[in-house]
Amino acid sequence: MDRFTSMTIFARVVERGSFAAAAEGSGMTPTMVANHVRELERHLKGRLLNRTTRRHSLTELGQRYHAQCVNILALLASAELDAREMQANPRGRLRVSCPVSFGTRVLVPVLSRYLDRYPEVEVELSLSDRFVDLAEEGFDAAIRVGDLPDSGFVARLLGYSPRIACASPAYLAQHGHPREPAELAQHHCLAFMQPNGPERDWRFPRPDGNGAERVKVRGRLDVNGGMALREAALAGIGVILQPRMILHDDLEAGRLVQLFPDWPAPTWPIHLVYLPDTRMPPKLERFIAFLAESLDLEASANANVKAARRKRTQR
Repeated sequence: MDRFTSMTIFARVVERGSFAAAAEGSGMTPTMVANHVRELERHLKGRLLNRTTRRHSLTELGQRYHAQCVNILALLASAELDAREMQANPRGRLRVSCPVSFGTRVLVPVLSRYLDRYPEVEVELSLSDRFVDLAEEGFDAAIRVGDLPDSGFVARLLGYSPRIACASPAYLAQHGHPREPAELAQHHCLAFMQPNGPERDWRFPRPDGNGAERVKVRGRLDVNGGMALREAALAGIGVILQPRMILHDDLEAGRLVQLFPDWPAPTWPIHLVYLPDTRMPPKLERFIAFLAESLDLEASANANVKAARRKRTQR
């Protein structure tokens, strides 16, 4: 017999005073109720109840065991209520992994609205440019920038991040200023290190909207972090192709120079990935909806394309 069921029935017998009274409204017969109590007594190797023809009373063992049963059943009821509330309302700790640059520049500034909206949720944001193992490391979700490897996770497309090809003025003064993407094949290009190797196949959407220019770039430095690539470009080591969100200030200040401004910017897809679960906890479900609502990345990418086209028509 199920121990918790037997404990519940035993507590009901004590509360109502007899097997017959405990059986009322439970869907059991008095005999079935008595069997549950006897099973507990066999398990405990002691008598719980002094039985008379009219009423039952607790033995000393029964008194102590009943007090513990009441506490245990109350804890069980509280745990079940808490679990149901967590499934009904966003609660608990949400662990999210995110690339350093995206988390710093994009995610953190909007997280305050999520925390204000769901005050019973705590967010643990881990900023790292490596691909974490969600199941192994206990993350609820991860934001991935770039093409996704086949992982078995569920992936939700959040939008696209425009990327800018650029280099420092010192590098361009020494190595020349490429005017077309194809010329990058003759330059030192710094590659972002993906899980499957360095990204050296750079593609640029053509200004006429007809396909993309594909360039096999070369270089001697591969880095698995966007901010580190930015520092390498600032140091004059070579050309980078990185998200505009981490380059904006340097481009505005002239520390980096945008290449091919008349070409639409290539983009990286941005996904939120999470483990498949038929019963997604509300804290994650609402987080996914919040990101889709708050991060208008695709609109930013489209605005970049339209701006490039307007620039060409104004000439």
